Amino acid sequence: MNTNKSNSTSSRSALCSLAASIGLLLIATGTTIPIVEGGFPQSPWYKIAYSAGALVCLLASLFNKAPEGLSMRDRRWHRIEGWSSLFFCAGAFFMWYPGSSSRDWLAFTLAGAVIRIIVFFRNMRQTRKA
Repeated sequence: MNTNKSNSTSSRSALCSLAASIGLLLIATGTTIPIVEGGFPQSPWYKIAYSAGALVCLLASLFNKAPEGLSMRDRRWHRIEGWSSLFFCAGAFFMWYPGSSSRDWLAFTLAGAVIRIIVFFRNMRQTRKA
């Protein structure tokens, strides 16, 4: 019975990881469309792609549980990675808010990306140590 529980937990973790990757690809698409177009196009598709990616990342981080047996420090790092999804959602809000400029949502996007990069390199270093 215990192996059944661990299999469902690992499959949920794998599904959340896949969803987070898809969300990050949507965020990257929504961010690069204005760069490729040379300005902000009248079409709202880049906003929709970015917002959908932020929502998918947020849902993936909400349903992704830290693996059992981790130290408190590792669980905190896992939680910090979830905060980047909140930064992406704040960026999506400022993307649609009429009184904001492009630097507002780009700042939140960069903040979320920096958190993801720091956690990635920290996890890579931890796996190399083990």
